[in-house]
Amino acid sequence: NCALVWQGIRRVRAGRTRPGVLALLKSAARDAARLEADDIGFALGPRLNAAGRLADMATGIACLLADEPREAARLANELDALNRERRRIEQGMREEAELRLANSEAIHDKAAGARLAETRFGVVLADPGWHEGVIGILAGRLKERLHRPVVAMTHDDLGRLKGSARSIPGVHVRDVLQAIDAEHPTMLIAFGGHAMAAGMTIRAETLEAFSAAFDAGVRRALNDRLPDREWLTDGALPRERMTLATARLLAELGPYGQGFEPPVFDGEFIVVERRSVGTGHLKLVVTPVDAAAGADLDAIAFNRSDELQPGERVRLV
Repeated sequence: NCALVWQGIRRVRAGRTRPGVLALLKSAARDAARLEADDIGFALGPRLNAAGRLADMATGIACLLADEPREAARLANELDALNRERRRIEQGMREEAELRLANSEAIHDKAAGARLAETRFGVVLADPGWHEGVIGILAGRLKERLHRPVVAMTHDDLGRLKGSARSIPGVHVRDVLQAIDAEHPTMLIAFGGHAMAAGMTIRAETLEAFSAAFDAGVRRALNDRLPDREWLTDGALPRERMTLATARLLAELGPYGQGFEPPVFDGEFIVVERRSVGTGHLKLVVTPVDAAAGADLDAIAFNRSDELQPGERVRLV
């Protein structure tokens, strides 16, 4: 896969690709001549996926198959607009979910110092107003914040609840659903998926029972112990190596992906400045604790709003 992706990236950089790919890159403000694997995952992929989430996936296919640059540009702009709408919908759903979590006495964020006895191992949230095409993204965002399996659900056209689950290492979420189906044969109308993601449909009146069964199933999978969040790193990076030259060198060793992860480093830093930017991102200026004066670095934490204060010492990955 690494070899195939690298050869594909080389061709796109040389302009040997479909007009639709070039149009998508332009709509995402990416330079085709400097394409990286991340651009495919974070710029092209979401725009193509937005069509299937909010409208008709045929729009994305038509863009990739377009022969005329003008038609490709029109379709790419349509996909870009859909992706902007998807982000707007996702932001609203996430704010609603966060508010519900904050007001719930049964759900606590372990990172905020919660008592484990009061913590749900498997979290289920449902809202009839949530968009069916975005609930999977919402479940993934909440799973990252809470570090536990999450199911987000909304009503389908028949008044049933349709859900999307995202899991953490150690919990095979489809197996959890399989166990629920074996114990409660009439609860799940349909389900499927794999270790880290799954989907299901239930009757609306069984939401509370399903929520309890999902929590119990995750508890069994984790042996009644919530795992700590872990990062595997390559250790500390000296300040003199925190340069654009190092970043470019590491980028040339890619493309990275599943089974060939990018290098990750960690270290102790002091917060110099902090401010919120965009839709809930945290922008920082930090300096390594063992560096000389004037060694400040910019940093960003996406989808985080930690109340870090200037002068605070933190470990960053």
